[in-house]
Amino acid sequence: MILKTYTLSAVAEIMHGTLVGKGTSVVADIVTDSRSTFYPDRALFFALVGERHNGHLYLAELYARGVRAFVVSESVNASRYPLASFITVDDTLRALQALAARHRRLHTYPVVAIAGSNGKTVVKEWIAQLLSTQLRLARSPKSYNSQVGVPLSVWRMGEEAELGIFEAGISLPGEMERLENILRPDVVVFTNLGEAHQEGFATREQKLREKLRLCANAEAIVYCSDHYEVHTAIRATATLAQKRLFCWGSGGGADVRVISAEKSDAATCVTVEVAASKKRFALNIPFTDAASTENALQSFAACMLLAQLFPSLHVNEENVAGNVAHLAPIAMRLELHEGVNGCTVINDAYNADVASLRIALDFLSGFGKRRRCTVILSDIEQSGKEGWRLYGEVAELLREHGVSRLIAIGTQIGKHLDKFTCDVLHFSSTGHFLRQFDRNTFKDEAILIKGSRNFLLEQISRQLAQKTHLTTLEVNLTALTDNLNALRATLAKGVKTLAMVKANAYGAGLSEVARLLQHQRVDYLGVAFADEGVQLRRAGISMPVIVLNPEPGTFEQMLEYRLEPEIYNLPMLQRYSEAVLRSGEGMCNIHLKLDTGMHRLGFVAEELDELLLCLPRFRNLKVASIFSHLAAADEPQHDDFTRAQIALFNAMSKRVEEELGYKTLRHLANSAGVERFPEAQLDMVRLGISLYGASATKPGNMRTVSVLKSTVVQVKHVPAGDTVGYGRKGTADEDKTIAVIPVGYADGLNRLLGNGAGSVLVNGKLAPFIGNICMDMCMADVTGLAVREGDEVTVFGENPAVTSLAEKLGTIPYEIFTRISTRVNRVYFSE
Repeated sequence: MILKTYTLSAVAEIMHGTLVGKGTSVVADIVTDSRSTFYPDRALFFALVGERHNGHLYLAELYARGVRAFVVSESVNASRYPLASFITVDDTLRALQALAARHRRLHTYPVVAIAGSNGKTVVKEWIAQLLSTQLRLARSPKSYNSQVGVPLSVWRMGEEAELGIFEAGISLPGEMERLENILRPDVVVFTNLGEAHQEGFATREQKLREKLRLCANAEAIVYCSDHYEVHTAIRATATLAQKRLFCWGSGGGADVRVISAEKSDAATCVTVEVAASKKRFALNIPFTDAASTENALQSFAACMLLAQLFPSLHVNEENVAGNVAHLAPIAMRLELHEGVNGCTVINDAYNADVASLRIALDFLSGFGKRRRCTVILSDIEQSGKEGWRLYGEVAELLREHGVSRLIAIGTQIGKHLDKFTCDVLHFSSTGHFLRQFDRNTFKDEAILIKGSRNFLLEQISRQLAQKTHLTTLEVNLTALTDNLNALRATLAKGVKTLAMVKANAYGAGLSEVARLLQHQRVDYLGVAFADEGVQLRRAGISMPVIVLNPEPGTFEQMLEYRLEPEIYNLPMLQRYSEAVLRSGEGMCNIHLKLDTGMHRLGFVAEELDELLLCLPRFRNLKVASIFSHLAAADEPQHDDFTRAQIALFNAMSKRVEEELGYKTLRHLANSAGVERFPEAQLDMVRLGISLYGASATKPGNMRTVSVLKSTVVQVKHVPAGDTVGYGRKGTADEDKTIAVIPVGYADGLNRLLGNGAGSVLVNGKLAPFIGNICMDMCMADVTGLAVREGDEVTVFGENPAVTSLAEKLGTIPYEIFTRISTRVNRVYFSE
């Protein structure tokens, strides 16, 4: 990619900022996340400021890493950074957007922008697939469509491209005008209007008007005329009605008219006519669902407009129509799972381009710290770049991210192995690799699998998988991050977060979840026992960890691994101080637990005088925090009791701090307390069940994080009167069809859900259990449903929700999450 470089003086002029430092310094890379990987000597860091983040807090860290150019909006003591240059602006986000807008104006090739409620990323990627054999494209990676994502995408526009394709997404009024100024699109593709982000707008009409602001300076708009609401709004807006309106649909006036559509088992054949050329095409769309069919037609229509509007692009209509049959599913997520020999495998084996490779490598860096990193990469096809340049960029990215080994698959990448400085193994094809595959050559490393879809690299992913049990727990790391941010948004400024990862992170997987939370900069992690803390340290987790149920016999181990104990009685206080003394450590942190009514662990009010007399004797201990536990914050009938607990804790903790003579972190609120008692936030809160998707008090407010899935392994027909399962508890009252599913109570599926008490989701329909749940299997009644062997089964997730299962069992979501067996393979993904 040929990127333009800018001097700092030019950057300062573009964003109307004040420059202090060397104006001749050149920057070629924009950084907004201090955790990402980049070459520091050519990076320009924008210290973005939001409700829950402030990039100015990381200036010293970035300076230590070698960054020498910063855009800031707060006062900075430049003497602390003698080699750095600073551009001071009023608003760093607007400055970033101004720079991206100027960069966009330097490129004269057409730009297509995609707006709408759903399908933006798929339509963008499918337009790229339809045109990739004809044009060199610049496009936004993944779903980079926000106020930050769009300028970062536009910054990657290179001189060699012939067409740009970008997404634009908004959640509030006023945002689209800023994105339009950056993108200044020639063509806007409007997908549809749905319910997404409706909370930011007063009405659907307002949301539609705001989204259509992207069309302000566009020459043409592509949309579906069958969407009456969108069609009417565009035609009724004078400034839009004057533009080239290119619509597709079943109506007679459509520019691309749908004549017929026929579904088969695996595809949908749609016959269309392009009005301008009078040509008819039979589009073989390799999908059967309505959303994919609509997205494919939207993408095809956009290409037909480009063929007409920009003859210099030489878009061949027949070529586009033929490519429809080869549209591939868009992988909207990176998957992470346990691999052989202690490896971690990250599977992104469905597409390959430089922009998405950078994102995948950032993900690899987050989970591969302190480990050897290997990348398995296929040829990058249809990039439009000369091979030496393309693989030179790839080699540079691998160096930036500290990749130790490259396994290159394909003939094209094989011609440029000299570009790579890491260890390289080359195979001509995926089959060639698999024929020589030896799992013993992979050990204790993080492995990224990245490639073009036709290389079928998922075969390699399966070979590297540690477990093959068909039942898996899918853990959505993006949803977990969203839940964390949603909870943070409810906190007062300065309140810290302690994330609970005990019980294998509520069944989601201790090490992987902890790595994410460390990356998201939570302040503390909480575990139940020292063994869990040791596991975190061995996984490379360096942040503070509190052990809530410490055992005196593990004190030496806790000191060795820098774990901080909860102290809940005087004998424990004495014994931990003695352990610290024996270890030769200096002052060590402890966390005092007060009992304010839970009556589990902790010092009660009557013991406070004796505690305060003893504390000064233990000069090798520092009280880092004082905390207690709310007993019933999620139950409104006990609110008076909860408020009494809050008052008692405030009084007791204040006495302790007065005696200590220094400030500690006081924390009392658990998930329910955060949601219902803002006065209990204090200095820090403990985030537990809500973080993992089960809101303590408001079902539906949090995103689902963990989904337990399995597969139908056999479909059986049971005659009326026959019985199913152990004890003959399931009786067929009529001829039935049952599905056998390899998940049982040894996997964590509660036996009480058998005999119709619970259900699983198969092909969008709930199917009740029939007969008893077995140790390793269960049976579901799928009579009347179209079910085949190999069909996916959801045990819990969005539907059935874990909260509904808990209600049926008379228990709580915690128990269901934590009962999931370790033999169930955890698969992690990031959207």
